[in-house]
Amino acid sequence: MNDFERLQAMQSRRTFLNRSGMGIGAAVMGSMFPGTASAETTNGTGGKVGLHFPAKAKRVIFLFMAGAPSQLDLFDYKPDLHKMFKEPLPDSVRDGQRVTAMTRNATKLIQPSKFKFHQRGKNGIFMSELLPHLSTVVDDVCLIKSMYTDAINHDPGKTLINTGSEIPGKPSMGAWLSYGLGSMNENLPDFMVLNSAFWSGDKRNVQALYARLWGTGFLPSKHQGVSLQPTGDPVLFLSNPNGVTESSRRKMLDVVGELNKHHFDEFHDPEIETTISQQEMAFRMQASVPELTDISNEPQHVLDLYGPEVTKSGSFARNCLLARRMAERNVRFIQLYHRGWDHHAGLPNKLVAQCYDIDQPAAALIKDLKQRGLFDDTLIVFGGEFGRTTFGQGNLSRDDYGRDHHPRCFTAWLAGGGIKGGIVHGQTDDYSYNIVDSNGQKTTKFEDDAVHVRDLNATILHQLGVDHEQLSFPFQGLDQRLTGVVKAHVVRKILA
Repeated sequence: MNDFERLQAMQSRRTFLNRSGMGIGAAVMGSMFPGTASAETTNGTGGKVGLHFPAKAKRVIFLFMAGAPSQLDLFDYKPDLHKMFKEPLPDSVRDGQRVTAMTRNATKLIQPSKFKFHQRGKNGIFMSELLPHLSTVVDDVCLIKSMYTDAINHDPGKTLINTGSEIPGKPSMGAWLSYGLGSMNENLPDFMVLNSAFWSGDKRNVQALYARLWGTGFLPSKHQGVSLQPTGDPVLFLSNPNGVTESSRRKMLDVVGELNKHHFDEFHDPEIETTISQQEMAFRMQASVPELTDISNEPQHVLDLYGPEVTKSGSFARNCLLARRMAERNVRFIQLYHRGWDHHAGLPNKLVAQCYDIDQPAAALIKDLKQRGLFDDTLIVFGGEFGRTTFGQGNLSRDDYGRDHHPRCFTAWLAGGGIKGGIVHGQTDDYSYNIVDSNGQKTTKFEDDAVHVRDLNATILHQLGVDHEQLSFPFQGLDQRLTGVVKAHVVRKILA
């Protein structure tokens, strides 16, 4: 009798069926067919140097703007659009592309940006007046104006860019990197998540962020992202209960560990080994996480760099500073979420508030990493799930108008980690509605610099030394990948 048959025999039918769908089945298959993950190499200090080839980046900090920022008002300057204010969007521009139910039957009248743009940096890149701090580091940034996606609604859009699929249940990017590359430190998780609280932006029209966006799907659960809390214990149940000392906790874990090892010898379930390792990690985190989140030893000039909101627990500024501290401690994947970007109404005022939250801290993160020698091997990514339409919603004569969802083109930016700085990749038409080639023709071809979210994910993996086509996990009869079965490309034109 093999281990799998023995496992079936020793468990009840109900327990086995309950666990096999996404638990033992995936874990057993993963232990039988580990794929390419065993090919990883380490350097002298235990840090990874790439799974398939030498890496340019050791870690990723992903600044995710949930709700979809308006590229037209922040990055994609269209100086002549004001001449077409309130004119219908030409049918030739829309070309039958779908819109949401909110504007399906509405007249689509053009609404230019109300904000001024200025040329910044050595190459004169146009940046919105709403981003004065990011404008000072534009020479370190690569703007990708030709991003596009498949999803037109928020939940599938967020799920796609975070997990590579619109269908919930797939592993997140951080989980894939933890699985493929392993850990660079012993006292913190490979993958950490920071959700920013609201201080200035839109607090009403906000979608939920589900834990599955940083989940493991069918991968072993030890690769799950660990979310820090803005109040109380940074991680739930981090502190010992009253009357429980560190030594008594250590003794309890030793006993539980022995029982789990005995249980593993009987059942050969890899998730038991995961439990053992995670319990040990949790014990170490009782010391490492409070030290990580205590910014009292940061010099005043560093706090000033991140702006006045850095003193507020859970603010985006505070989380950017924590991200830098995580980078120093070699956390592999650091995900920051900032919500409130879904501006169907009141866009001008709300966008000012949103940019106040993120502009100075994001620029400070770049500057801080540079002065500490961490910028070159830290890849910073900034973007949302899709863009915003050039036509407005609501009363265009007042500042209560908004913009609808727009998957056809939007802007993301990358910095550090082997990315060329001070460049723009891709272009859009005069309406910021379609990606166009060098001849001004609509395109979604990679050869014409169009970048699907799968291409972005493939490029992120590439910079960490991972071939996205080789990092896979067998599940449901397929070799599953972050980039799926559809062809994805590494955007080599933006690589240094």
